[in-house]
Formats: sequence, structure tokens, C-alpha cells
Amino acid sequence: MYLVAALQRADATIGSEALSLYSHHPEAIETALTALISDIAQAAPASDRVVLVLDDFHVIDALPVRQALGFLLDNLPERLHLLVASRSDPPLPLARLRARGELTELRAADLRFTPAETSAFLTQVMHLQLEATDIAALDTRTEGWIAGLQLAALSLQGRPDTAAFVQAFTGSHRFVIDYLAEEVLQRLPEPVVDFLLQTSILDRISGDLCDAVTGQTDGASMLENLERDNLFVIPLDDRREWFRYHHLFVDVLRARMLRGGRHSPPALHGLASGWYENHDLPEEAVRHALAAADFQRAARLIEQALPVMRRQRQDVTLLEWIRRLPREILVQRPVLSLYYAWSLLLAGDLEGVELRLADAEAGLRADDGDSHPDLHTDRDTEEFRTLPVMIEVYRASLAQARTDVPGQQQHARRALELSGPGDHFGRAAAGGFLGLAAWANGDLEDGLRAFGEVRTNLALAGNATDVLGTTVVLAEMLIALGRLQEARQAYEQAVAVATAPGEASRQPLADLHVGLGDLHRERDEHGLATEHLLAARALGERASLPENRFRWFTAMAKLQQADGDFEAALGSLAEAERLYAPGFFPDLAPIAAMTARIWIRQGRLTEARRWAQTRGLAATDALGYLTEFEHVTLARLLLAEYRAAHAPAALHASRELLDRLLQAAEAGGRTASTNEILMLQALTHEAEGRLDRALVPLERALTQAEPEGYARLFLDEGAPMDAVLREALHRGIRSDYVRRLRRAMLPTAAGAPDPGTRESGPVALSDRELHVLRLLTTELSGPQIAGELFVSVNTLRTHTRHIFGKLAVNSRVAAVRRADELGLL
Repeated sequence: MYLVAALQRADATIGSEALSLYSHHPEAIETALTALISDIAQAAPASDRVVLVLDDFHVIDALPVRQALGFLLDNLPERLHLLVASRSDPPLPLARLRARGELTELRAADLRFTPAETSAFLTQVMHLQLEATDIAALDTRTEGWIAGLQLAALSLQGRPDTAAFVQAFTGSHRFVIDYLAEEVLQRLPEPVVDFLLQTSILDRISGDLCDAVTGQTDGASMLENLERDNLFVIPLDDRREWFRYHHLFVDVLRARMLRGGRHSPPALHGLASGWYENHDLPEEAVRHALAAADFQRAARLIEQALPVMRRQRQDVTLLEWIRRLPREILVQRPVLSLYYAWSLLLAGDLEGVELRLADAEAGLRADDGDSHPDLHTDRDTEEFRTLPVMIEVYRASLAQARTDVPGQQQHARRALELSGPGDHFGRAAAGGFLGLAAWANGDLEDGLRAFGEVRTNLALAGNATDVLGTTVVLAEMLIALGRLQEARQAYEQAVAVATAPGEASRQPLADLHVGLGDLHRERDEHGLATEHLLAARALGERASLPENRFRWFTAMAKLQQADGDFEAALGSLAEAERLYAPGFFPDLAPIAAMTARIWIRQGRLTEARRWAQTRGLAATDALGYLTEFEHVTLARLLLAEYRAAHAPAALHASRELLDRLLQAAEAGGRTASTNEILMLQALTHEAEGRLDRALVPLERALTQAEPEGYARLFLDEGAPMDAVLREALHRGIRSDYVRRLRRAMLPTAAGAPDPGTRESGPVALSDRELHVLRLLTTELSGPQIAGELFVSVNTLRTHTRHIFGKLAVNSRVAAVRRADELGLL
């Protein structure tokens, strides 16, 4: 909002759409910035120049602000010039901008006064009568530092012995500032010092606010006098209504007040909080109430601000506030206890969630006549009336996090019973957990139906963000049913809605891109998969629901695994593990099991076996959908152990486990699991040397997989699968599909090129290889290309070697020239 207000001083037409987008959904900051950038580019003739200045940028430590500025820099219109003033290097891509010639830097040496400028400042601006030697001494000892010179000049005013002062003026910058500030304050009248100390608790000051804090009536005139006397008062607007103190100066004032005196900082903060509340500025009111340790007042103010701040997704600020409140006050404010429980659920602190829910229940039972009335929640609000429903919803979430599906269903049904006909959000939340329970039980069709109703209730509640967010759940169930095409359509439709003109609900957009990226990976469309994951990363965390943020890393891990870059994939899974929070979705593909699958492919069977033992997995276990992924992983491990040690018992255990898994998956209609199990059965027969038997389950898997576009399901299995596919092609089984799979498998399979392929070997490049080839035409170095592809340099070399072999060349330049001749670019 400040950015738009500043730019509108150059052109009043700039930023209206951006402000509208931001006011509805401040989390979609890049969407608003895109609209703003478009306005700037179109608002005025190209010859007009607009300079935007961001002052004191060193105080910005919020990552979203930094990311937003990076986005603005990357898309800066030609007519807009950005000027950043900061005490330290800002966290921006300075090296890249410097290399492109797009950065002008004025550093400390550039900003210091020259000796001539020091002389002009001291004599002409500050009106001091100084000898040239004294001016030179001050210039040397301050190194031309302007703030130090200003403080020195203020201290020198009215001194008879200026030379002695100049000679004593030594020390580091910090001590000089402290010393000079003391000198300045000691020479001021006591009422002025009193005013400065009392108002130093304020980050911005106005006459009326100063009067409220000091109890005086001359705040406006005092500020005018301070500005006129150059006492480090900086105006914040053209009307001279709002000011701030120079940062160095206010630090000294606050330090002096903390060392002792007749003013109580908490009392002053309390007065400021009251003023801000009366002027409908809730954020400042809360901040000063917390600084005053007036937690009763702070809790009331937070609760009043809660609905608006939640709609604006100011979750981080809210949680910082709530964490500073004592528990005894939270108990009396169940709405805040419930909101605190939500934050702990995001953090994965399940025990903490239980405590906060107990606090919320205690608050519901409390008699508000027994204690201070300011402690209690306003019981007429929608947030309070729906508390019983939402407590049951969170208990359902806790049960899900603990894989207690019956408990999850019990609490969700209770929430549904407690919700009224008009409580659309409560009914959606309760229905959602019933749908998630059906999903966890493997009843996917029931889960789809439940989430259809959930979406209807969310729409009636006006919660467009969560309507889009449920697309992830629906798509995951469709994928489990083997309906990849429907899942892709669901994602694409949601993306279209989220990016439609005027659409303000874009927060789950990154999650949608992640889902699309993973579907394209399965189809072996590596370029498209990468594009979607890059788009999700560029959108940032603000465009992702918190419970989904780990999914970017699991999707990237699978893409890296498809490249054969297993170490990078393990790193991505480690980051996914760090971000994962239980309690939102059933954990059907545990990250630890995904890690074990990579170990199996690497031949690290001892580590994979240790994982299975830690999980207590055995081939004779009772089966369920919640452990299906782990048991299929165990079957993979047993097969790998047979290949490594030729242990018949391991092969027998794998075969029997796969037979039982297949029966369970088919009974539940889970075609995705069925396809994988059939494929593994084929590989089990291949390991025994029985290719004829392998073709029976393989043909079933191919028949189900081809219409949906499965590819990586087979390609990731490497040489053993290539041997089975080669035999299938020889027998005429799904020839076109098998031929496509074998062509895509050529870079990694151990077999020779398929004689049945119609393309010549040198030009049969996969999507991934074509992507690499296009990057080879750029000026990027090898490590830079690897970074673009999210792979290691060694993996890039493998891709390049395959490309060179297919194009029959031995250099990058020759590869590009040959590809151009063949029309591959």
C-alpha cells in the first residue's frame, strides 16, 4: 500500500488494480505486483522516468518483503528506477545485477563528506566559526560521517573553547554517537529532554499522539521546534503531521530512559496503546499493549482484530502476539486458544495442540462474571459461537495425525452434529475430515463424494481460497484411482480460476503447479514438469497453503530421481521431512518410505532394511491402505535382496506379499497401486528368468496404464524392466506403447536400441534431453545449467554424454550445430 501511494505521486492512475488485489488477498503479493508493474509500464510515455526510493531498508527483515522486492527487480519496467538506501548490503541479487551493468552503488566512502563539503556544512549550514585546523580535525575523526558531524556541530554551538572540544573528540563511531548525544541532551532545556524521553517509545510521532503520551498539550509545536533546531526529527509526510526520530538518536534516548528516571516505559506504552485504539489503529494498539505488559488489554485487542487479520492472512503477526500472552489469559479467551492450537498444528506440536484445545474448552465453561470482565471473550461473535464445532474439528485433525481413523470419524461426526444449517464453514471442515477418513480407509469414491459436498459448503461460506485448496485432495484421490487425466483436468481448471482476471483467491496456486508438475513427471514430460515446479517456487510460500509446503520437495525429489540424481533427491526429501506437519492429510506415502525406495535403487540395502525394521514391517503383516505404500516398498526391498544375494526366501516373501497387496488394491479400486504391484510382479518373474510369466501381469498393467499416460512407473525400473518390455514387443503386446517406453528408456536401460523403432538412433531424444540441448545453446556454464535443472553436475554430464552419442558428436558446439541441422531446436 505504501508502494502504491508513493508511485501515485508520479501518476495517480498507477496501482488501483494492485491495491484491490492486495486488499482482498495480501498473501498473493506477486499477483498484485504484476498488476502494478503493468500499470507502470503503460501509464506514461516511455521517455518519462519514475524514481522509487526505499529508505532505511536495513530494518526490513521479513522474508516476504525481500522476496517481493526481488520479484519487482526481476520484472522492473524500463521507466522505473529503484533506489535503495540501507546501512548494510540488502539481501538482493547484487552480484547478478552488478554483472549485468544494472546496478549503481553508492557506498560509505561515496556518502562521506569531502573535506571541502565538511567545511561548507560546518560553517555555512551549522553557522560555526571554526579554524581550518579544527574543521580538518573533525573531518578526520568522523571520516566525513555526516551524522557524526551533525552531532558534533550541535555540541559545539555556544561553546567558547571549540578547539579543546575538537581535540577531545575521539573514539569509535558508536561511542562518539553516545557521547555527543549526551552532550546534546545536557544542553537542552529540561522540558524538551522530558518530551524527547517520553516520546522515544514511539516509532512514529504526531502532535496529538505525543500529547496522549506526555499528558501535555503542546506536542505539535514541540515537534515543529525540534525539526527547526535540527534535532533529528524527520517528517514522514508533506503536511508535517507525522515524524520519526533519527534511528541513532532514538536509540540513545531509549537507552537513557532504561537506565533509570521518573518515567515508566510500560505506563507510556499503555497510554500509546489507548491512543491507537481510539484512532482505530489496532496493530499499533496491540504492539504497545504488549510492550506495556498489559496482557488483558492486548488479548481483547487481538481478539477484536482477529477476523480482519485472518482474512488478510496476517498469521505470522497474530501468532507472535498470541505467543506473548500468559496462559491464564488464553484460558479465559477460548477463541485465541483455538487459534493458537491451529498454529501449533502447523508446527507439528501435537501435545501443544491438545493443551490449547483443553484451554479453549475451559474457556467455554468459564463463568464470565467470576473475574475481570476484560479477560473474557465477546460471546456474541461468530468465532465464539462456532467454537464447539471447531474444537471437534481440531480433535479430528489430531486423531488423523495419530492415524486414529475411528477417532477422526467420531470427532468429525460430532462436529457435523453441532454445526447449524447456516454454519457452512463448520460443516465443510467436519465433512472434510470425514472425507479424509474415507480416503485413509481406501474408500476413495466415498472420499470424492464427501469432498464434493465440502467444496459446496466452502463456496457458500465465501471461502474461495479453500475451495481451490481442496483440488489437491481431490486430485490425489483421482490419482490413486488411476484417473490421471481427470486429475490433470482438475488441476488445470483450478489454475485457470486462480489466475483469472479479478480473481483474488490465489494462495493455493503454487500447490496447483506442484500437482501439475508431478503429473507431467509421470508422463515423462520433464520440461513441463520442471516448468510447473519452477513456477511454484517463483510464486513463493505465500502462494501455498502451509500444510502443502512439503509437497514441492517431494515432487522435486521424484523428478531428481527420474534423472538418476539420487543424492539430490535425498536432500529434497530431507527438506520435505523438515516441513511436513501431521494432522492435515492421511500420510499415505511417508517420506521415510520414499527415502527407503531411493536407497534400494542405490543398492544401499542395509539402510533400507534398517528402515523396515524400525517400522516393524513384515511380509506377513495384516494389510491396510495407510500402510500400503510401505508394504509395496518392503516388497521392492525383498526383490532387491534376492537380486543381490540370490536368497530364495526373499523372493518367495516378495511374491506372496505382492499377491496379497494386489488383492487388496483391486478390491478397493485403487488402480494406481494395482499398476505398480502388477509391474513388480512382472519384475519378480524376470528376476527368476521367467519372462513368459512376467508378461501376464505386465500386459494387465500396460492395458490400464496406457490410456492415462503412465510412463515413469515403468521407466524408473531401468534395465530389468527394459528386458521385460523387449520381450513384450517381441510378442506384439501393446506394441506402440511399449515402443514409446523403450525409446524413452534408452539413456538409462542397459539394452541396445530397439530394432523396431522407426526413428534413427541419433535423433531419438527424450523430453529431458531436448531440454538439456536447448540449454546448451545458451551462454550458461555447465554448473549453471545443472542449477537450472536441479541436478548435480555429474548428472548433467550423463545427459550430455547421451546427447552427444545420439547426435554422433563430441562437443557442445558440434551438438548444437547438429541439432540445428536436424531441426531439433
